[in-house]
Amino acid sequence: MKLATFTANGQTRTGIVVGDQIIDSGVDGTMIDLIRDWDALKPVLEARAATGAGVPLSSVKLEAPVQRPGKIFAIGLNYADHIEESKMGTPERQVWFTKAQTSVNAPYDPIDIARTTATADYEVELVAVIGTGGKHVSVADAPAAIFGYCVGNDMTERMWQHATQQWSLGKSFDTHAPMGPWIVTADELGDPHNLGIRCFVNGEKRQDSNTRHLVFDIWQQVEHLSVGMTLEPGDCLFTGTPGGIGAAMDPRQFLKAGDVVRCEIDSIGVIEGVMQDEA
Repeated sequence: MKLATFTANGQTRTGIVVGDQIIDSGVDGTMIDLIRDWDALKPVLEARAATGAGVPLSSVKLEAPVQRPGKIFAIGLNYADHIEESKMGTPERQVWFTKAQTSVNAPYDPIDIARTTATADYEVELVAVIGTGGKHVSVADAPAAIFGYCVGNDMTERMWQHATQQWSLGKSFDTHAPMGPWIVTADELGDPHNLGIRCFVNGEKRQDSNTRHLVFDIWQQVEHLSVGMTLEPGDCLFTGTPGGIGAAMDPRQFLKAGDVVRCEIDSIGVIEGVMQDEA
């Protein structure tokens, strides 16, 4: 099932995407509420989806599927080609940082270039959305802890990222976590470790890889994070970006106003944002 958050007629709701239609879920509350009550709601939503009583996707505004995740974590240096271009060694332990809730952005909304810097960069990533979650989740139990997956862009202000050893500020500027266009539930997607993943800037392919090349796979990521914290419904994990970032090009190619950044992952969908100077 594909589940989205959308706005129509001034109201923001959750919905089921069927083809080029979206059907209101009939569930009050946010996507986090829907995920939390998923076991009870799933048969109801399957029945609603079967009715076909929707409206065209083109008639609504798609929002980030989870608009205010309780936690957003992202793993660094998790594809071999990205490690090589970053001129760093393969980490023995997982390298994690946070992105602020306020960095969340809708899948087709503009993306800001901050006034304080001109080093905005793109990073296409598969985002795992936590379902049941929990603490001390083993690798064997990790698949059951995940609700679904969406496309993400771990936008980064490189100057701020590398100004200190802590990356979170450079990763957390407003609009710098576009996600969507919807969540594909884990049961529909199947194995998340064999998906083509790509990023284009103005139609030029910059990143092109497959999630089978993750250094630490998603199950290992869930096990590692849940050692220290309880993963909760709606938490979002950015699972790593492949090689091809603008900062590693020669010469470096940072984003400028008017650039169109398109991120796509097989079997999930596409997000696309136009870069703009911050107001």
